[in-house]
Amino acid sequence: MKIGVNVPNFGPGTDPGVLLDWARTVESLGYDLLMVSDHVAVTPDVAERYPAPFYEPFTTLAWLAAHTTHLRLGTTVLIAPYRHPLLTARMAANLDALSGHRLVLGVGIGWAREEFAALGLPYEQRGRLTDDHLRRLRAAWTDTADYGTRRIPLWIGGNSDAGLRRAVRLGDAWHPLRTTLPWLCEAAGRLRAYADEQALPAPAFAPRIALRLTSGPVDGPQRLAGEGTIEQIAADLDRLRLLGAASVLLDPYHGDPEETRRPRRAWQSLAAVAEHLRLDPTRTDQPS
Repeated sequence: MKIGVNVPNFGPGTDPGVLLDWARTVESLGYDLLMVSDHVAVTPDVAERYPAPFYEPFTTLAWLAAHTTHLRLGTTVLIAPYRHPLLTARMAANLDALSGHRLVLGVGIGWAREEFAALGLPYEQRGRLTDDHLRRLRAAWTDTADYGTRRIPLWIGGNSDAGLRRAVRLGDAWHPLRTTLPWLCEAAGRLRAYADEQALPAPAFAPRIALRLTSGPVDGPQRLAGEGTIEQIAADLDRLRLLGAASVLLDPYHGDPEETRRPRRAWQSLAAVAEHLRLDPTRTDQPS
């Protein structure tokens, strides 16, 4: 099972130097994957959670690719309706080629109504737009030799039933975001059931979970996967491995933009997890 890290590409403490420090830290600790998020117009609903500066993901990942060697790079998640699918296909294919084929493209439908309005897009049709985007994206990569790309992995975000079904139809992996371990266990079963219903292979399972390391145990039904002592976090990862997770993304950002001014706290937690899991920073391919 591969372990990656969600890196904040936004907020008052984020700048090019901090982003570079994040990438070097994640790679040097032996993690497999670094992912960043996506917004185009930092409207008030977006700014409340993810304030400016907000670094555009393709540009950011292309720059970080030049400063890393084997770390995979991706989006968690690119909001599909915000770009024309041929533009996404071109930018993703170019980034994949320039990075030495290290791109993982996570895609979602989006949630920010004001941002959709600012971009002149119908919020209520975002699911249909995403499905169309994914089909055209695949067609561009498959049918147009000019893109010259391998099959870039497509991770489909979304915790709803529609998201699970979309992952079965159109994705290489299902990428649910920050929820409890019991919910993930139940939903992994639903994913397989939806695949059986459609007579399709089940996509890979690649959840993004929290990373909040505490000195004492965290209990209760609302505990997110990845919250608690190092033993609890390791147990969560082991349970996800047994569920069949191919990759797990650790998310050390907990919603307060001021956290971006103090990245060392997150780096210490990542170092503790890497040491506990015995990740090997000298290897370019961590064992499953």
